[in-house]
Amino acid sequence: MTHADDDAIARSVETLAAALRQRGWTMCTAESCTGGLIAAACTALAGSSDWFERGMVTYSNQAKFQLLGVPPALVAAHGAVSAEVACAMAEGALMHSPADASVAVTGIAGPGGATPGKPVGTVWIAVATRGQPATPTGVQFGGDRAAVRRQSVLKALQLLLQRLQP
Repeated sequence: MTHADDDAIARSVETLAAALRQRGWTMCTAESCTGGLIAAACTALAGSSDWFERGMVTYSNQAKFQLLGVPPALVAAHGAVSAEVACAMAEGALMHSPADASVAVTGIAGPGGATPGKPVGTVWIAVATRGQPATPTGVQFGGDRAAVRRQSVLKALQLLLQRLQP
């Protein structure tokens, strides 16, 4: 990760933290391809226990089913890397935590794992807040595995922040 990437992620976390504190809210994560990197970025900020509730790394489909309540039929119908599963992950994270907001990420970081119509770099991010359905965003990132994961972290933070802004 470059210094500029580190700075962008740190700035996003600081802005997100301020938005959550202003509302008196907490957040949680449900991560697949990012493997806990969003949670790590959030908890790198001192005082994050005020607004970061928990992070769930649900890398396997079984983990998505067990920890988040993602229906197996949803994965069978759409694949683990899909808008539908990302939304189910974000909503499941809220159902399985007291947090007020969640962000979920599922994708193909590579170098393997690509399927027809879902090349390496395909990522779905969903954000949800209490009382509001999850909204998905599909992105196609370039670069190697580390770059895809880094870009996913930054985009996830930005999307959650957008959801919190009036």
